Amino acid sequence: MNTIINQIKDAVVAAGKNLFQVEFPESAIQFQSTRKEFEGDITLVVFPLTKPAQAKPEDLGLKLGEYIQNEVTHVVGFNVVKGFLNLVFSDAYWLQNLDLMVSASQWGMAPQNSKPRMMVEYSSPNTNKPLHLGHLRNNFLGYAVAEILKANGHQVTKVQIINDRGIHICKSMYAWQVSGKNETPESSGLKGDKLVGKYYVEFDIQYKKEIKSLVEQGMPEEEAKQQAPSMLAAQEMLRAWENGDEAVVQLWKTMNEWVYAGFDTTYKRMGVDFDRLYFESQTYLKGRDEVIKGLEKGVFFKKEDGSVWIDLTDEGLDEKAVLRRDGTAMYVTQDIGTAILRFEDYPDTVSQIYTVGNEQEYHFKVLFKILKKLGWTQSDACYHLSYGMVELPEGKMKSREGTVVDADDLMETMAAESKLVADEQGKLSDLNDAEKTAVYNVIGMAALKYFLLRVDPKKNMMFNPQESIDFNGNTGPFIQYGYVRTQALLRKAENWNRVVDAGVTLNEYERNLIQLLYSYPQVIQQAGEKFDPSVIASFAYELTKTFNSFYQQCSILKEENASLKSLRLHLTELSGMCIASSMRLLGVSMPSRM
Repeated sequence: MNTIINQIKDAVVAAGKNLFQVEFPESAIQFQSTRKEFEGDITLVVFPLTKPAQAKPEDLGLKLGEYIQNEVTHVVGFNVVKGFLNLVFSDAYWLQNLDLMVSASQWGMAPQNSKPRMMVEYSSPNTNKPLHLGHLRNNFLGYAVAEILKANGHQVTKVQIINDRGIHICKSMYAWQVSGKNETPESSGLKGDKLVGKYYVEFDIQYKKEIKSLVEQGMPEEEAKQQAPSMLAAQEMLRAWENGDEAVVQLWKTMNEWVYAGFDTTYKRMGVDFDRLYFESQTYLKGRDEVIKGLEKGVFFKKEDGSVWIDLTDEGLDEKAVLRRDGTAMYVTQDIGTAILRFEDYPDTVSQIYTVGNEQEYHFKVLFKILKKLGWTQSDACYHLSYGMVELPEGKMKSREGTVVDADDLMETMAAESKLVADEQGKLSDLNDAEKTAVYNVIGMAALKYFLLRVDPKKNMMFNPQESIDFNGNTGPFIQYGYVRTQALLRKAENWNRVVDAGVTLNEYERNLIQLLYSYPQVIQQAGEKFDPSVIASFAYELTKTFNSFYQQCSILKEENASLKSLRLHLTELSGMCIASSMRLLGVSMPSRM
C-alpha cells in the first residue's frame, strides 16, 4: 500500500500548489484507516490542511477528492465526512495485491535473520515448586513474543534463568531431609517438581506451627519468625551450600535434577522451548565479580557497614544495595551477572527482553541503569515485558499454602473440558478414538493459550476455563474451526485455475477479505514493535470472522464462473494460511479436521 499512499501524497502536494497556491507541509498530510461504517480504503485527515489552504474542511475535502481521483489511477471514488476524506481504491488494485500475496512464499514474514539478534527471557521458575497458572501466561507470552520477533526478521535467542539457589530451595531440602524418608519421584509416582513442591508446602506448615508456639510462649511475632527452628535450620543449610558442603551440595543437585525432569515434561506439553539455560547458582558469582570491578571504577560505593550500593538519584531512582555487608549477592547482583554473561555469550545481541510480572517494574529500571553505568550501552534497548496477574473465578493463588493452580493439572483439565464440549456439539464425530484424543489436546491447549494471549499483557486478567473452550466467540477453538473449514473446502476443490483474473469484479465480502489479508505484514510489525501478542490474536479472530462471512455469502465450490471460483479458492487458501500462520506465532497448533 505504500506505493499508492505515496502517489496520493504527491497528488495532495500538487493540489496545494495548483488549487490553493500553497505548499502543504509533509507533516500535515496524515492518513488513518477508514471507519467501518463509511465506504473507503484509506482516509486522508483534512483538518491539518485547512489553515494553509484557508478553506473549510468539507470544501477542501471535496476539492482534494476530485483532484486525487483524477491524478491517481487506482483511486476510483471518494466521500467526505466532516474533515475526513475517504478514498476508494479500484478492484484492479486489490486484485493486483491478491496476486502479490498468492505469489509470496510466506506472506507477512520478513526475510529470515535480516535484523539484529534479540534475546527473550521467559519462564524463570524456582526449583522449589511446580509451574503454575502464572507461569503459563509467562511462558506463552515470552514464546509468542520470540516467534513474533522472528517473523519480523530478527535472530532470536530464547533463554530462561532458573532460580536454583537461595533460602527457598533450602526450605524444600530441609523438609525432605527431616520427613522425606528417602522418597523419590520413582518411589512416590510423583513428577519431580511436584515432589519437591510438596516438601516446600510441608516446610511452611511446620514453620507456622513453630511461630505460633513461640508467640504463645511470649516471643514477639517478628522475632519468632527469625528464631523458628525450621528457619534457622534452612538458613544453616544455605550457609553450608554456599561454603561447598559436600552432602548439602549433593542433596541440592539431586533434588534440582528431579525438578528439571518435571519441568521438561511440562514445557513439552506447553509447546515451548529454549535455546539456552542459565542458572542463578552460576550467574550470582559473575554478578558479584562485576560489582567489585564497578566498585574499583567508582560506579558503586561502600557504606560504613561494608555493604555496596549505587546512587541512582540523578536518574530519578533511589540508592540501591548491590552487595550485602558480608559480601553475599543480592537479587539484583545475580541479574547484573546474568545480563552481562548473556551479552558476552551472544555479542551481537542488541536487546534483552525480560518476561517478568509487573511487580518487578522498579527492579528492571534499576538493572538497566546499572548496566549502562557499567558500560553496557545495549541496556538502552533492553525491555521489561511486564505483565499482569492471572486469576481464576475462585480467586488468587497462594503458593506457600499449596493452593496454586498447577500448570499440569490445568492443561489436563483443558483437554477434558474440550472433550466434553466437542462431544456435546458433535464436532469430532467423523474421527476415530485416537484422532479424537489428539484433537482434544490440541483444542484444549489452543483454548488456554489463546485466552491468555488475547489480552494486553499489561492488564490483569481472569481465566475462565469454560469460557475459553467455547466454539463461538473470541476463542482459540473458534479460530481453529474456521481454519478447519478452509482446509475442508480445499480438499474438495478440483481442477481450479491458479492464476488470479485481474478482470473480476469484487463484492464487499471478497474485498473485505483481501484488504484484511493484505494488512497481515503490518499487523506482525505492530505486534513486534509493541511486544504484544494480543495484536496477533485480534487479527486471527477478525480474519476468521471475515472469512466466515465470506463463506456464508459467497458460493465457492459450486460457483459456475471459473474466474470467480478461482478467486474464492485463492481467498480460502490464503485465509487458511494466514489463520494458521498467525496462530503459530502464538504457539497454537491447528488441526486439519474437527
